Amino acid sequence: MQVSTKFTIAIHLIVAVEYFKDDYKITSAFLASSIGSNPVIVRNIMSALQDADLIEVKRGPGGITIKKPLDRITFLDIYNAVEKKERIFRFHEGVNPQCPVGSHIHEALDGSLKALQDDFEKDLSTKTIGDVYNKIVEANK
Repeated sequence: MQVSTKFTIAIHLIVAVEYFKDDYKITSAFLASSIGSNPVIVRNIMSALQDADLIEVKRGPGGITIKKPLDRITFLDIYNAVEKKERIFRFHEGVNPQCPVGSHIHEALDGSLKALQDDFEKDLSTKTIGDVYNKIVEANK
């Protein structure tokens, strides 16, 4: 499984909410125009972020509130909110149990693949939305 575009859209969405919060009414249509996506996709991602307790969405004029400081929202938080809870690496089905490779491929690879997944998630936990936001602010000076 590849990490889907939901991951980068979710980061874009949160950064845009923070960046524009004082100057614009932040709606899914507004965010979709920044992201270059359909408002329905944006609303679905907003729903996932709300379910993960990262944002609060109030209907009507209420708008969107980010519930944590940006430097406390990690890439792992976003990944866990918007991606399926599957491992990055999925095993192919139907290996031949009579084959000397097929009969042992799982046990030979499982530990390495789990370590890679763990390393990936550990690395995601070291990156924050605050880092991205600060780069955007600096780029617009």
